[in-house]
Amino acid sequence: MRAVIQRVSHAQVDIDGITVGAIGKGLLVLLGVGRHDTEEQVEQLWSKISRLRIFEDAQGKTNLALAAIEGEVLVVSQFTLYADCKRGNRPSFTDAGSPEAANHLYERFVARARQDVPRVETGRFGAYMDVSLSNDGPFTLALDTDLF
Repeated sequence: MRAVIQRVSHAQVDIDGITVGAIGKGLLVLLGVGRHDTEEQVEQLWSKISRLRIFEDAQGKTNLALAAIEGEVLVVSQFTLYADCKRGNRPSFTDAGSPEAANHLYERFVARARQDVPRVETGRFGAYMDVSLSNDGPFTLALDTDLF
């Protein structure tokens, strides 16, 4: 699984002009599922994300995790994180999970996040979405379970 995590002061996702998910301070997680990913990787990835100490403490140092700031989470599916641009100019997405398998793991990731975080919002899997955010910092990380 791959994720791009952005520390945000607020973020939202709209579909056809209607806001379907919005959060205040917390994390926007753009989540990509690969064709060989498993439920074990859901746990690995969420565990890593939830424990990342990327929020500032009273001294301005990044020492606090999501729970310490009572942060919120917006999870948006993004199969394009599995784009292969090695050949030519048109990305290949053959490494992305099938829609059925990817949706299952996406939903499992959201359910796992909801066990730890009181407010978890989402986009809609497979939909064309407009995502807007205010990146706090900016602070952006890319994680890949193949590298854990």
